Amino acid sequence: MTQSSSNKPPIWFWIVSVIALVWNGMGVNAYLQQAYNTEGYRAMYSDEQLEITSNMPAWVTAAFAIAVFAGALGAIGLLLRKSWAVKLWLLSLVAVIVQMGYILINDYVSSLVMTIMIIVFAFIFVWFARKSEAKGWLS
Repeated sequence: MTQSSSNKPPIWFWIVSVIALVWNGMGVNAYLQQAYNTEGYRAMYSDEQLEITSNMPAWVTAAFAIAVFAGALGAIGLLLRKSWAVKLWLLSLVAVIVQMGYILINDYVSSLVMTIMIIVFAFIFVWFARKSEAKGWLS
């Protein structure tokens, strides 16, 4: 009984985990809007930006999907306190690096701040998941 109470995560664990779920939920929404080419998606971007995204290689779009869905599942794993969340966060990070690397190399960045923020958040969530596992908060 003592062990379970000592492995109980602090309140900030739950706050960060919910933030991770919301962040990746927004990513899933962005991916689905792009994949289904919704009216709302088309309204957010210029014709030039829409042309760039429609001509992206399929593997970049796949990296986008993997990044956001693995991240969302990783966030759910954190909320369920499961150690498999760490692997999903690592997968998400690799996919983010692939996707954003392509975007940066090809100078398709419409918002450098957002691009950097996505990469930084991906690293933070991997670090957080690993730290949570090391602290014994995940099983």
